[in-house]
Amino acid sequence: MFCESFVRREIDDLPFYRCTALEELTFLRHGFSTRHGGVSPLPSRSLNLSFVSWDDPQRVGENRKRFTHALELPDALVTLSQIHSDRVHIIEEKPDQRNPSPQGDALVTRSLGLVLAVQGADCFPILIVDPETKAIAAVHAGWRGTLARIAAKTIAKMRESLGCDPARLLIAVGPGIRSCCFEVGPEVLRAFQTEFAGVQLGQTSASGRLRLDLRRALEIQFEEAGASSERVYDLGKCTRCCADEFFSFRREGPRSGRLMGVIGLV
Repeated sequence: MFCESFVRREIDDLPFYRCTALEELTFLRHGFSTRHGGVSPLPSRSLNLSFVSWDDPQRVGENRKRFTHALELPDALVTLSQIHSDRVHIIEEKPDQRNPSPQGDALVTRSLGLVLAVQGADCFPILIVDPETKAIAAVHAGWRGTLARIAAKTIAKMRESLGCDPARLLIAVGPGIRSCCFEVGPEVLRAFQTEFAGVQLGQTSASGRLRLDLRRALEIQFEEAGASSERVYDLGKCTRCCADEFFSFRREGPRSGRLMGVIGLV
């Protein structure tokens, strides 16, 4: 499924996705990457955006420059050491990208010139903006972070620290592994059933394997945090299904590249 609220752009042979609702905001630039348009060998011209062990750091740096250039953003990204947690960081100054990134899974700011980025290869990248306060956030939501309610806690942090009204937020959900492909063990499904009581998040496939609907768990968090369902936009693409467009750790293993969701104020 592809959401009509997103558009596929291509700049200098580098394709990416944008949410049209966010694209209308003149003070903002954002985008979700694909696996194409870079210089990494997967097998060629791949846009791996993470400093993984198998890729040359110079190639990754070039990939990041290409991607941010296509988005019309500076290439000094504010990134995290992602640990699948519920930790949210408010960024007030521009850190050096080469310095150790703080541990956590969400970044929030309203400072001009900062470019927030989260990485993934099945986990959901989520970009959030308050059009009135001009606060922005980038969230990395894997199953552990989703179970810890990272999305809801990011919205709460934006409300408490930056005066954002959750009902006013625009939320764009990028590519991630969907219920069609996300197989889990019974202990993971039980944990979600306990945390999100009364909601059906699991299903059994034809082969008898359990599948989890992470996207639905995120939707519940948006609702409980006070966000308007009419202002939540979902690209609707599964990373594991769409091998031609996206990296997927579940499909490719340790040699998988990484995608990015990026957002910045200009």
